[in-house]
Parts: sequence; structure tokens; C-alpha cells
Amino acid sequence: MDYASSGVNIESGDQASRAAYNNAKKTFASRKNLIGAPFEQDGGFAGALDMGDFLLIQNDDGTGTKHEIADRLGQYDTLGEDLAAMVVDDAICVGGEVISLTNTLDTPSVDPESIDQLTAGLAKACSEQKIIIPGGEIAELSDALNKPVWNATAVGIVKKDKFITGADIQAGDAIIGLAGRVIRSNGASLARKICEKAFGDNWHEEKFDDTQSWGEVLLTPSKIFHRILLDHVLGDFEGTRKFPVKGLAHITGGGVPGNLPRIFPDKNLGADLDNLHTPHEALKQLIKLGDVSEAEAYRTWNCGTAMMLIIDPSHAETLCQTLNNADPELQAQVVGQITDTGNINIISQFSHNSLTF
Repeated sequence: MDYASSGVNIESGDQASRAAYNNAKKTFASRKNLIGAPFEQDGGFAGALDMGDFLLIQNDDGTGTKHEIADRLGQYDTLGEDLAAMVVDDAICVGGEVISLTNTLDTPSVDPESIDQLTAGLAKACSEQKIIIPGGEIAELSDALNKPVWNATAVGIVKKDKFITGADIQAGDAIIGLAGRVIRSNGASLARKICEKAFGDNWHEEKFDDTQSWGEVLLTPSKIFHRILLDHVLGDFEGTRKFPVKGLAHITGGGVPGNLPRIFPDKNLGADLDNLHTPHEALKQLIKLGDVSEAEAYRTWNCGTAMMLIIDPSHAETLCQTLNNADPELQAQVVGQITDTGNINIISQFSHNSLTF
């Protein structure tokens, strides 16, 4: 199986994203010489608006079909962590300190109990990240939807001299990887289809191990990197930069080869990634159950490494030590280096085979 067979076409999605951004850029001239003029950054993880002394950062995302797993289990208290992670960990890629997050829940029918769990989980995640929720919207769309859709918008701030563009990335730079958990809020469609084919309609109840079902392990909430990177690496809005990070890449939809090159200033740059994190056991089983190629797995899921930081190699060891002392779950390690080949070369941590993208 591949992502397209589960109903998600990455190539079409990328084409649509390019078209949407090209149309969005048509609006940029309307703010020329006004407060809020945009910084154009093709491929970036978040938009930036010039507010005079600082930049306003803004971006959107959602929980995708991971929400369907929560529906199956009737367990909604962790999905807010996924929603927050998707937007705040995009904003941090440009150095943005997220200050507020709004959300929209479109649903075929309003269920107050599940919505209370969803929003309580989101409030908990945001409080831990020092983010407020100033508002949101719940829309009951019985004729338009058969499943809920939960999306969010993050608003952040960053001083201009701390805005991260990736412009200084060059061959020889070290790539630091931070460990993910199972899947983030991307790739759930493929994981669900594999499980459904292997175990039937009630796949979510099938035992994964002695402690969890398949539904429970795939609902594992995403690790959020935003605050720990502000506190120990980037510095918050008024704080000083603690490490000279050149770029950050959030590994979500499109996996490693789809996200890391987004921050490269030059298409001739590439990467050799020979020390990525070990994928979670659930992913190892999924590729066997679904006969998924390792290349497809790395294009769909983060496969163990959910955030990447680019830095001069002279700072790499100290940066890893600092992050691991702050939170051992990060498993910060050098996962590879930037090259001038134009290719993303991966030593698969499933089999140690070499993959080239």
C-alpha cells in the first residue's frame, strides 16, 4: 500500500499548495508600504508580516483523520496536543513564539461531552506552551460532513533579527534530529487503511501489545517542541539566541524528503541522513502489514525524527547535550549533514538500506 491508495495524493497536494500560495502572493502588493506588509518566503513553514519592530507569524493546520481514531475510541482528551503541535511547531521553524491559537471545529453533529474533552486537552497543551486561546468556532454542518474536522490558526511574534530563513544553510552543516513518538497528525489515513485491511472494521480494538490496542497506539499524542526550543535554543521574544541555529524543519506531511528541502536556500543543497531515530514499533509493523516500501514510509511519516535543526557542526554536540538535559525524551542527536548533491540520502532505520530522493 501507499499514501495515494489510502486517499491522499502527496503530489497533487503539493501542486495545490503551490497554486494556493501563488494566488495568496497576489494579495501581497495590497499591503505595500503599510503595516503588515508580507515577507515572501516560498516553501516556508509559516507566513510573516512586517509590524515595524517585529514580525507577526501566522499559520494553519489541523488534526486530519487522526480525529477518526479518537472517534472510534471515544477518547478525545489528547487530540488537542496534536492540534497544537501541528501549528506551533510550524511557527517555531521561523523562530516564532506563538502567543495565541484559535480553532474551528466543523462537525456533523454537536456532542458537548466530546467537545469538552477536545477543548480541555487543547487548553492544557496551550497552557504548557504559554499560549492563550482567545476564541474559536463550532459549526454544525449535518448536510456537509460525516466526520468532524478540527483546524487551528497560530499567531506568533519574532524580532526581525531573530527571524529564521535558512539563508545561511550550507554544505557541511550538521543536522540535529529530535525524536517523535508514533505518528503526528499526518499519515493517519495510510495507517488506518493498513489496519483496516489487516484486522477488519474493528481494527482499533485489535491488540498491539500487552498494554495497548492499535487504536490507542496510533492515537498517541504528538510531542510539542515549541516551548522547549524557545527556552533552551532560540530564546523567546525578549530573550537572546542561545545557539546560532540556521534552519528548522518540522517533519509532518511529506515526511523527511518533503519537509527538509523546504528550508534550503539553494536547490543544489541536499542531505546525507545516516543516523535518524529508530521508528516506533508500530511503524515497523505497519510497513509489514501493508507491504509499504521504506521509501514510501519516509515520504509519509516522520519515521522517528519529528523535528530537525541545522547548525554549524562546532555547536552540534553542545546543542544536543543541552536539549537532552532539558528533556531526555527529545533524544537529540546528530542525524546527518547538509551536502551539495541536491539529493536527500537516507539510511533507512527499518533495514539500513540506502534510499535516495
